[in-house]
Parts: sequence; C-alpha cells; structure tokens
Amino acid sequence: MGMGAAALASAPIVGAQGDEAQSAPKPKLRQSVSRWCFGGMSLDDLCKAAKDIGLMGIDLLGESDWDTVRKHGLECTMVVGIGTIPDGWNRVKNHDKLVAEAEQLIPKVAAAGWTNVVTFSGNRAGISDDEGLANCVIGLKRIAALAERHKVTVCVELLNSKRSHPDYQCDRTPWGVELCGRVGSERVKLLYDIFHMQIMEGDLCDTIRENIAYIAHVHTGGVPGRAEIDATQEINYPRVCKALLDAGYKGVVAHEFVPKRDPVTSLREAFRICDV
Repeated sequence: MGMGAAALASAPIVGAQGDEAQSAPKPKLRQSVSRWCFGGMSLDDLCKAAKDIGLMGIDLLGESDWDTVRKHGLECTMVVGIGTIPDGWNRVKNHDKLVAEAEQLIPKVAAAGWTNVVTFSGNRAGISDDEGLANCVIGLKRIAALAERHKVTVCVELLNSKRSHPDYQCDRTPWGVELCGRVGSERVKLLYDIFHMQIMEGDLCDTIRENIAYIAHVHTGGVPGRAEIDATQEINYPRVCKALLDAGYKGVVAHEFVPKRDPVTSLREAFRICDV
C-alpha cells in the first residue's frame, strides 16, 4: 500500500456519521406533541426537544405561536380557534359566531401553510343527540366550501363525556362519523382521540380500521389519568399505531399526555413506542 493509500485508509471518514444519519429510516407515522401538556417548558424549549426527538410539529397552537414553531423548522399540526368544548355547532344560535371565526381563521391557517383546525360539537345541555347532530351538520356545511377552497381540514374532536368532559355531545365514533358523512366534505373530518375513545367505547383497532376515511388527526394519552403512554397504562399503543398504519392513515399522531416524570424523557419514549 503506497503512502497516499495508507494515509487515506487511516484517516477518519469525514461525514460517515452524517451519511448514516441521513440514511436512517424516517418514522412510519408522523408524530407531534400538544403544547398544553408541556406547559412547564417554554415553547422554544419544547420545540428544541421535539426537533431532537424526531417529532415534526406542535399541536394546538394559536396564531401568536406560529412563528416560534416555524423558526425551529416545525409545523403547527393543529390550530385552535373555532368555538370551545361546551359551546359548539350543536346549537344554531352559535352558528353565526362560529362561521365568522372560521372565515377569519381558515385563510390565515392556509396562508401560514398549516392544514388542520380543531372544532367541537358543544355540550348537550338538554339537546338530544339527533337534534345536536342535525344542527352540527347545518353549521359545518356553511364553512365546508371555505375549508375546501383553502385546503384546510376542520377536525371535530371526539371527547369522552364519562370522566373528562361531562355532557359533551360528540362523544362516540359512530356519532362523529355520521356527522362527517352528512356534511359530505373531504375537509370536515374527525380528531380521533385514543385516550377519550378508550374511555367511551374501547374497541380501538377495529374502530380505526372501519372508520379511517373519517379520521384526519389522532391524539394519544394514557388511560387512566392521561399520563405517559408506556406500560403503566392500559392501551397497547404499538398495536393501535400498527392498526393506523395498516388502515392507510396518513395524518399526524399528536402526543397529548401529561408527563409525570421528566417530560423530555417521557416524550422521547412515546415517540419510540409509536414508531412501529
């Protein structure tokens, strides 16, 4: 071996680690994290941790936080701003206000490059499920064309009414699916919250498989208590995430658990658990 060859052979291979990192497989599911669960961290610190872990965005942010996530090369994977959990689309008297909020927000979301906005059915407060469903359909149809034009998906969140949000109306998957089917828009779909639906109905994997066409976004959370999604709780998240992949899910899985341990360690573990 000549001197030049020997020197080359003994020299460190600059960039080898970088090449290996670049060739590392991308996560099979796109994952993000809900801001409110990590309120003990600044948004900057949460973004840094998310980026380091391999998450692609931050969930449930208002307009004032968009520049921060963009600065870190992340996305706002779910925008807040159309209605509230108790006061939603199931009452006609709310429609004009909600439509005005949507007309103001959806173009801004599209201009920012984001694609999802959360909204809510509202609480029953004496309204039957049939009446609430019909009212939600009327109201959401008023903003469907706007959402379609701007390519922004309005996500009606499924929440449990058994423990966390008493009297909330969109508390079961069949009700939410019926709502989306009646609205009939590719831009009005469901935010399927695994934590909430485990409490209300279980049967997660088959429910996902049967209704995947109506699921635009997913939240995680440990049952009981919305803690870490590890072996301390009852949901088999690797199995549920495999069901999402097998069903052809293309959306984001956003971690919405409240960490009981070091938050970054818990978030890193959640990412690994769901990277099936």
